Amino acid sequence: MATPKLTIGLAGNPNCGKTTLFNALTGSHQHVGNWPGVTVEKKMGHALAGEAELDVVDLPGTYSLTAYSEEEKAARNFLIEDRPAAVIDVLNADCLERNLYLAVQIMELGVPLVLALNMMDEVRKSGKDIDTALLTRLTGCPAVETVARQGKGRREILAAAYSLALMRAGEWTPLRISYGPDLDPVLDEMEAIVEAAGIMAGKVPPRWVGLKYLEGDPSVTRRGREASPEAAARLETLTAKVAQHLKKTLNTSPDAIIADYRYGYIAGIVKQVVRYPAINQERIRLSDRMDQVLTHQFAGPVVMALVIYLLYTLTFAVGELPMSWVQNAFSWLGDSLKENMGEGLLRSLLVDGAIAGVGGVLGFVPLIMIMFFLLSALEDTGYVARMAYMLDRVFRIFGLHGTSVLPFIVSGGIAGGCAVPGVMATRALRSPKEKLATLLTAPFMTCGAKVPVFLMLAAAFFPGHEAAVMSAVTLSAWAAALLVAKLLRSTVVRGESTPFVMELPPYRMPTLRGLCIHTWERSWEYMRKAGTIILAISVLIWAAMTFPALPDDANKVFDDRAMAVNAQLESQAETGEDPPAELEDALARIEAERSEAALRTSFAGRAGVAMESLTAPAGFNWRVNIALLGGFAAKEVIVSTLGTAYSLGEIEAEDAAPLSEMLSKDESFSKAAALALIAFVILYAPCSVTIVAMAKEAGWRWALFSMTFNTALAYVAAVALFQVSRLLA
Repeated sequence: MATPKLTIGLAGNPNCGKTTLFNALTGSHQHVGNWPGVTVEKKMGHALAGEAELDVVDLPGTYSLTAYSEEEKAARNFLIEDRPAAVIDVLNADCLERNLYLAVQIMELGVPLVLALNMMDEVRKSGKDIDTALLTRLTGCPAVETVARQGKGRREILAAAYSLALMRAGEWTPLRISYGPDLDPVLDEMEAIVEAAGIMAGKVPPRWVGLKYLEGDPSVTRRGREASPEAAARLETLTAKVAQHLKKTLNTSPDAIIADYRYGYIAGIVKQVVRYPAINQERIRLSDRMDQVLTHQFAGPVVMALVIYLLYTLTFAVGELPMSWVQNAFSWLGDSLKENMGEGLLRSLLVDGAIAGVGGVLGFVPLIMIMFFLLSALEDTGYVARMAYMLDRVFRIFGLHGTSVLPFIVSGGIAGGCAVPGVMATRALRSPKEKLATLLTAPFMTCGAKVPVFLMLAAAFFPGHEAAVMSAVTLSAWAAALLVAKLLRSTVVRGESTPFVMELPPYRMPTLRGLCIHTWERSWEYMRKAGTIILAISVLIWAAMTFPALPDDANKVFDDRAMAVNAQLESQAETGEDPPAELEDALARIEAERSEAALRTSFAGRAGVAMESLTAPAGFNWRVNIALLGGFAAKEVIVSTLGTAYSLGEIEAEDAAPLSEMLSKDESFSKAAALALIAFVILYAPCSVTIVAMAKEAGWRWALFSMTFNTALAYVAAVALFQVSRLLA
């Protein structure tokens, strides 16, 4: 007889290593969707416990099972509605007391639970020891030591979950904790009412429903009213009565009493199972000593600014040579095709469309890879979490939340992220107003798509100062996001702020293998986008820049001028004299003027020229206008479009010159205009994919608001910066 397939849930707090353990358990056998009714990501995978196949469901990281946030709602609904055979709760064993709070709530539901004591290597480094056998006896839940990032304990945790699931055979045994003389009698009365009324019968223990009423859980309260309005009214009366009593006698609330007794229960367990060797009792841990400096109120921000500056300095110092190799390779490829193919639309498509467009983006791959490698190192060491902790104090001033830091960082707070997962990360914010303000301003960050634009402008107009420029761009993006958030929170998204609680994971030494995997994954996504989306858009833009062709009469004017110069060259050749350089330069200028006239005649050229009256106050010429129009689809297209525009409408630069060199030689585009363009790209409408993500999270009304408001703001900022820069220059 075939062994039944069991479903195992994987729960845990944020930063406990749950996702790492999920990947270790399921490998590549996983898929992603959304939880029913919420927009939180749902991950499912398959694993083997011996020969038994298990379905492993990665629950959203959460501190609690009270359904306030979408993460908590998704996790709790899965436990209640899907009733998994067992749950593995991944605990940061180095912060056992805090992490057991979620475990106790799962135990109160009665779900068969296995405790995965993760990061045990950090526990031992800190001089502590955990008696897992005693923890198993005290909690009634199997406890297994793991180190998820090294794959240790993977088989043992699956075996424990499978054995527990078979032993319990679907039976739930809820934990009963005493909540003191004030709440215990009320809970007993509530339990009887819930059981008699059949509220959530067969899904959760009656006592658990009473606890949720005392905690003020809106979801359970609503379901109680739907099941039995009369019973719900009695439960709400009891809740109000005991709340009033506690306020008068202890100046507290039922949910606070519940939390105190849970932590008291947990503290009694932790005191017995966690041992501190005498030699280490007075020793301050290395992480704590480092945090005294790195999260200091004044020293912390200074160190953070230096870290960001060093990141860019190393990126340019190490990446300059390989970047020149890649750019020269694309230049050689374009020149080779020009030499070996006859003139025509196909050659123009390949050289001026595909190679100039995609090559302009891929030319920055070495810098992007180095930047991603360094960023991964910061994330894996635990420093990015410290950045979030430090910035919470600043964020509260601007009406945001400490949790808003993470969407900002994911979106490109340290250059190289992506606004799409950044927008999705706003789901962790409980307050709808703070979520909306974060969602609308996260796209200001220097995402990986914007980075090539800034690198190009820095190389063209600020040679030798690229790191300083990139650091200034990053800080400017943060400043812009905070100021706009303050404006929004004071006007269209007013609302109260919520408190911030965050665990700081211990510092860890990143592994070279992990850094290389993270770097390759991000870089491949960048390159894949260049080879698919950017290539397609480049071809479309090439077509818009090529058609309609220059009229015959206009072409004849250029042909006549070229024939006149060629006649003079032939005359010089007949006399045996070397032709003067002025004649050859004149011939090159005629062809450049022809190319530019043809580009101006095209659909894209006409659009760019038509916009010049609007964008001239910001210093943008018609080529830049075309590129910015393409940037609405994807920000990388700005670079590829400029590459195509300068290849089709050559100015004075040589064929093999990199885009940054061609741009710097364009007399119609100044350094002041470059600064204005940087500001515009930071602020203007998010790319099309981000707009769709914003619509899914907050609705199309806010997504369209972001497009129009951000673009209008970008225009005002660009005009102001250009005009001020010109005056100062």
